[in-house]
Amino acid sequence: MKESRDPKQGEKSLSRAEMDKFVAHARRLAEDRMKDYREQSLRIHPWVCARCGREFTNKNLHLLTVHHRDHDHDNNPSDGSNWENLCIYCHDNEHRRYLDHLEGETGETQEETGKPVTHKPFAGLADLIKNKKQ
Repeated sequence: MKESRDPKQGEKSLSRAEMDKFVAHARRLAEDRMKDYREQSLRIHPWVCARCGREFTNKNLHLLTVHHRDHDHDNNPSDGSNWENLCIYCHDNEHRRYLDHLEGETGETQEETGKPVTHKPFAGLADLIKNKKQ
């Protein structure tokens, strides 16, 4: 393996070919890991989406994915307790909801930000109810 020096860092760096080989190897390992836990999950759990209830057969089984409940892809207990089978649509939805949760998680309350609440969704409700009764 030919090593070169990065003048800015003063550390060893990999050539482009070595980096490509390293990345390809990492991807193969990830695919092997995924294949292993997917096969285990399909053997343990029914071929049904845990969210929408859609049933799968050998013909459309490629549309059934394995979701990690705690969102940690390295947490793969052999009993399948961190997995659930989801169709690709529910799986995408679950990850979008998780990302939305992370993006909206500021940890600040109205009192901490000092911003007043301006939206009043039920502002005219009392008048509507009174008018309806009359």
